[in-house]
Amino acid sequence: MIEILTPSELTRAKDTGALVADILQTAKSKTTVGTNLLEIDQWAHTMIDEAGAQSCYVDYEPSFGRGPFGHYICTSVNDAVLHGLPFDYSLADGDLVTLDLAVLLGGVAADSAISFIVGDSKPAESVALIEATERALAAGIAAAKPGARIGDLSHAIGTVLSAAGYPINTEFGGHGIGSTMHQDPHISNTGRAGRGYKLRPGLLLALEPWVMIDTDELVTDDDGWTLRSATGSRTAHSEHTIAITPDGAEIITLPR
Repeated sequence: MIEILTPSELTRAKDTGALVADILQTAKSKTTVGTNLLEIDQWAHTMIDEAGAQSCYVDYEPSFGRGPFGHYICTSVNDAVLHGLPFDYSLADGDLVTLDLAVLLGGVAADSAISFIVGDSKPAESVALIEATERALAAGIAAAKPGARIGDLSHAIGTVLSAAGYPINTEFGGHGIGSTMHQDPHISNTGRAGRGYKLRPGLLLALEPWVMIDTDELVTDDDGWTLRSATGSRTAHSEHTIAITPDGAEIITLPR
């Protein structure tokens, strides 16, 4: 299903996106050495409830997971990159953390992810990894405009990631979003320009470049959810939800 949102729905989407951004930035600001992943999950739960919103994750039960997910935010650490199930782990200096959050408010969902390093130790390899996903995300957003095709966005993202020297997994990527968290079209993190669905105003897309340092292969934890690099290498993931406008693309998951 591909939804084209009405102007009133887009207005509500911006409220959802601002909430997602606020929760992520608040969680990041509170996360220090010694913070437990279950604390981060509780912070997200509290802020979602206080806003009168709904989690897109707690009852999420797709075919690829061992569901329901049962938590309110994805917390992926170091070699974990996607669907990180919060568990009893206290963060250490230099840990690379990815927080991924999707929320439904006013009938419209928004989805975003940030990667950052905890503490004073900032390994250069981890910094470069995060920055590459952020540059790739910016390139994908810059390519998004009415008349562009999904392949244009994938090509822009993949060009940045490949130039940085990272292998690219195409199993998981960006997606359409609207009244539900995951919709068509799928947006691979690499692809051929000029191919795929043509973008038009009112479309919401979640773009999410993610990479692993030296592999494109994932393995799944025993929890049935957390996806890690097959080699144990570090990973990073950056994501925004954008709205296609008559003039281009607007990022809706930015703090107000």
